[in-house]
Amino acid sequence: MPISRIALALLIATATAGCGMLYKQPIYQGNLIEKDAIDQLQVGMDKQQVLTLLGTPSIADPFHHQRWDYTATQRTNRRGHTEVKNMTLWFENDSLVKWDGEYFAEQDKELSERMRRFGNLPKEKGNQRRR
Repeated sequence: MPISRIALALLIATATAGCGMLYKQPIYQGNLIEKDAIDQLQVGMDKQQVLTLLGTPSIADPFHHQRWDYTATQRTNRRGHTEVKNMTLWFENDSLVKWDGEYFAEQDKELSERMRRFGNLPKEKGNQRRR
């Protein structure tokens, strides 16, 4: 009798594995840029100021040193649809001249709140430590 129960459990697990009943964690990759950071961009900023504000670009093209690309992707459904957003910044003489593109605004806050629910990030309880 126990062998038939194990076989039945394996059969059910195999049958339901591909039908969307099992949870699949969303996947986020790349640069999650905050809206506040984009709002602070100004024409004339040097590369170091932009690095401090946005972080390292996702794509550093060795043939175009005056162009930085910040790319981020997210996949939240089981079907595999991946949403891609690119933010491109252009420099002249190491000075920011323009930027264009899309980014996941406020995605970092939403992601951190979601990950705290699953226990992936520590909960903020102040500066108290337990001993």
